[in-house]
Amino acid sequence: MIDIPDQISTTGIAACLAAFLIKHLLADFILQTGWMAMGKERPEGWLWPLSAHAGVHGALTALLFLAVAPPLAWLGLADAVIHGGIDRLKGIAANRGKLTPRQTAFWWLFGADQTLHHLTHLGLAILLAAAGSA
Repeated sequence: MIDIPDQISTTGIAACLAAFLIKHLLADFILQTGWMAMGKERPEGWLWPLSAHAGVHGALTALLFLAVAPPLAWLGLADAVIHGGIDRLKGIAANRGKLTPRQTAFWWLFGADQTLHHLTHLGLAILLAAAGSA
């Protein structure tokens, strides 16, 4: 069980959240290849590109936890599964709606996707900060 203390340093939470925001920038934009970005959105043949993309997220999350709380590095796998699920649902919705960047609904969906990722990172940042303050 992960013990979250009643009080966690504001600086600790801010630093952990910043680390996860940078991790997200790296994994979702800088390290995501065209094969991943386009492949994960396809109606068929999406599994490998999505798995590779989510795997990058999971690996970077595991590295963050390895640096602060090695026993919690397994949360990298949890992040990969959550990230992959969010992206898959976005792909299904975009395909069903035949959404393109020229449509407002595309951007609403993109915003919802990014918000869910950031909420996931908020939770992970709290766990990381709690582990770091223990």
